Formats: sequence, C-alpha cells, structure tokens
Amino acid sequence: MKIFDSIAAAKAIKNPILTLGTFDGVHLGHQHVLQQLNDLALVFEGESTLLTFEPHPRIVLNPDNHNLELIQTFEEKKEKLEACGLKNLICIPFTKEFGMQTATEFIENILVNTLNIKAIVIGHDHRFGKDRTGDFQLLLEMGNLHGFAVLQTDAYELNNQLISSTKIRKALQLGEIEIANSYLGQAFSLTGKVIKGQEKGRTIGFPTANLAIPNKVKLIPALGVYCVSVTLEGLGLFKGMLNIGNRPTLHDDKPVSIEVHILDFEGDLYNQNITIHLLNKIRNEKQFINLEALKNQLVADTSYVRAFFDSFQRTSH
Repeated sequence: MKIFDSIAAAKAIKNPILTLGTFDGVHLGHQHVLQQLNDLALVFEGESTLLTFEPHPRIVLNPDNHNLELIQTFEEKKEKLEACGLKNLICIPFTKEFGMQTATEFIENILVNTLNIKAIVIGHDHRFGKDRTGDFQLLLEMGNLHGFAVLQTDAYELNNQLISSTKIRKALQLGEIEIANSYLGQAFSLTGKVIKGQEKGRTIGFPTANLAIPNKVKLIPALGVYCVSVTLEGLGLFKGMLNIGNRPTLHDDKPVSIEVHILDFEGDLYNQNITIHLLNKIRNEKQFINLEALKNQLVADTSYVRAFFDSFQRTSH
C-alpha cells in the first residue's frame, strides 16, 4: 500500500477509484466498502484509494473540547487497511481552512481537478464537506457533470445490527469486548511501551507489565479485568490477564493504570513495545481487604484465562 501525505503527491495515482472517510476501526462495515472499492478498481483498471485526514477534523475544529476517543491509532489503521487490499492511502493534513470548503468545492478542487477520479464508492450514510452537506445525491449530480461513476454501498449488518464505529466505541466503554470484537472482525488491541510500576505484583507472585499508551486519543475500555493475548516482539503470542483500573486495593491516587500479567513468561520487558489483544472481560475491578485476598482472586482469574484458551482451542479444531 502506498501512502501519500498530500493531494499534490497523490496525482501520481493511476485512475483513482476513491472512497472517503475516517474509517476508525476498519470494522466489518468498512471492510464491506473496501471490498466493493477493490472490485470496482478491477472493472475500471484503476487503483483503490482511500482519502482520509490526520489529525482527526474534530481535534482541529474543537481543540479544547473534542472529547475524541478513537478505536485505532493511525499506525493500527494503516496496517488494517493494507491487510484489506487497499492500494493507496491519501492522508490530507486537515486545517480549518480546508474544512471551510463546501462539498461542491471539495469535489471540484480535490476529486476532479487534482485527483481526476474515475469512480467513487461511498458508504450508505456518509456525508462530507462544510456542514456535512455532501451526500450521495450531490456526488451523482457532480459525477454526471464531470464524468466519474458513483456507487453507494448498502448498510452492513451483523445479527440484524447495523455496524458503526460509534457502536463499537460504546461497547468498549461498557466493557462489552466480545461485541466490539465481532463488529471489528478481530480483537481490539492496545499497543504501548512497558514502563516502571510499583512492582507490588511481584511480591504476591503476579508480576505485571505496566503499559504507557502514547496516543492521547486512543480509547481505553471500561475498568475491569480482561482475558487477553499478548504479542511480544520476537517472542510470539502469550496468554495474559489485563487490569484496567484505579488499583483500589493499593490505595494510590495515580491515574488509570493498564497492567498485564503474562502467563508462562519470565523476563524483563521494560522499555519494550508490546501489544495486548482483548478477548473477554473476566470481572469488574474491586477492592480487596488485603494483598492475600487479591492474590487469591488472581489465582482464580488465572484459572479462568487458561480455561478460556482451552475452550477456544477445542472449538477451533
């Protein structure tokens, strides 16, 4: 997949078959759009292309009150888009000036005069341009005028539920990991660097890797304990249990912590990047009367994790 950081550079794309949007999560609905985009690119002998923005427009338009929580970092999004077969990703630096373009101006200035698109695929409810006035009908009119084809995809449903990034965010905020994962088509993940913690877990036989998430708008799921798998660079995939919480038993005033106990692993992970894949919520965070009570609960949590993976392995054969 080729990545372009400006519209001018993207002029090199041959016969762009385009879609627009943030594509946060690159969920099953997005994948449905991308499949149709790739199919249409074959018909037009062109190249499938996504035009998106970085930073997210809300950060630019409302810098002090955007309340933005994203399912994916930009790096995670790029990886997923490439896996879906996308040929080109155009990432326009979003500015307030750019956002002042009307939908018609955007189509004429960017899609027609600069990119010279041959076709565009748009989601069933996608809107764009200043005040979100651009829609399928406008694209049809402009396509007839300027000579590009327009395809609108059907809404994508799973178990009679319409999939959207908003629903996935809500599920994650409620700790409904399995619902979020089913909509994403893969496990929601957190990637970050292992930092020094208080090392209290070591004293009760449950050392944890404390994770720092560098991206400030990356969504952190609901507080609680989760069954996870952990990718360690060069070492592979490990079973683990993740705690997202305030550590009430330790009575500290630190912000929300993200710490994972990795089963069947011994080693120093400080300053290394690891990826945690959330699979299932085990329980809510709770306060224990002492560290011994916490240790007993962690023993039970470990048994749950092993049973979860054993069950998963049996059903996958």
